[in-house]
Amino acid sequence: MMGFSEEQFAWFGLTIGLSAFMLYMIFIIGQLAWESKAGKFGTFVIFLGLAFGMLGFVAKGVIQWVIAS
Repeated sequence: MMGFSEEQFAWFGLTIGLSAFMLYMIFIIGQLAWESKAGKFGTFVIFLGLAFGMLGFVAKGVIQWVIAS
């Protein structure tokens, strides 16, 4: 497919594509906090509850990078 191997395509989709999707999700969470006028603590709670799952994906990438080094 366009000169890329399956491994390269999967790497791009998993790292670049999913990272872009995560940034978009953070934007949506911030917009939700802004529109609900949550305040500082409410915004923190919204981000903690809705964005906590993304931390696992980031931690997985960091752990893989440390082990590979």
